[in-house]
Amino acid sequence: MAVPHRHEAPPRPRGAKAAPEAALEAAPAPDLAAKALAVHRLLCPVYGCPIPYFHALDPVSELVSSLLSHRTRNADSGRAFKALRARYPDWAALIAAPVPEVEAMIAGVTWPELKAPRIQAVLAAVRERAGGLDLGFLAGMEVEAARAWLEAIPGVGPKTSAAVLSFSVLRMPALPVDSHHHRVAQRLGLIGPRVDVGPSHPILRAQLPADWSAQDLYDNHEILMLHGQRVCHHRNPACGACVLAEICPSARVA
Repeated sequence: MAVPHRHEAPPRPRGAKAAPEAALEAAPAPDLAAKALAVHRLLCPVYGCPIPYFHALDPVSELVSSLLSHRTRNADSGRAFKALRARYPDWAALIAAPVPEVEAMIAGVTWPELKAPRIQAVLAAVRERAGGLDLGFLAGMEVEAARAWLEAIPGVGPKTSAAVLSFSVLRMPALPVDSHHHRVAQRLGLIGPRVDVGPSHPILRAQLPADWSAQDLYDNHEILMLHGQRVCHHRNPACGACVLAEICPSARVA
């Protein structure tokens, strides 16, 4: 399966508060929870749940991959990741490499001049806090605690923390939200028009059953993301071909 395009907005500055809508919608209204389930049930047959995981990286490698992917086409971030893996024998060698060298290795991604030092700093923080470049211990933590551990590192936002837990071999029940997923949820009215990608994570997760498995949440992310890529486009969404049109207020307006 082709690897989807994943990205998230730049991390919110430390101390910045989430949009007011996030606090208001953290506990979903019953109708929103029912709507979120209806969306899942309508999209799953279209995109073929359960959806196979697109790769199986260790969590530190998934962290690097996710940081590279921000606002970058998947093919470009994939090439950059492979270039780093080929150039450096391990992630410790990447930390020790000159910043200009790393920047040149990932020149195909968006903002390589920012991502090169950020990736090195994030990896250095992981090594310092974990005592090594191994995040396997996160498997023994509750999801929210594991996400909080990761997000305490400057440069790691909600999408990245969820991606590390969900997409890596940890296979933990976390829900990543990328820009496509976010756009579809916003047009459906699952989140308010002023709720950013970061604050949307707890809102959209709370609308889904608490006991859903990692595969269930992965499927939910994938089907909403794929729907955003293939039907609910940023410009000129194909509402006439959308299986969600009857429950989508944006489609009715269109």
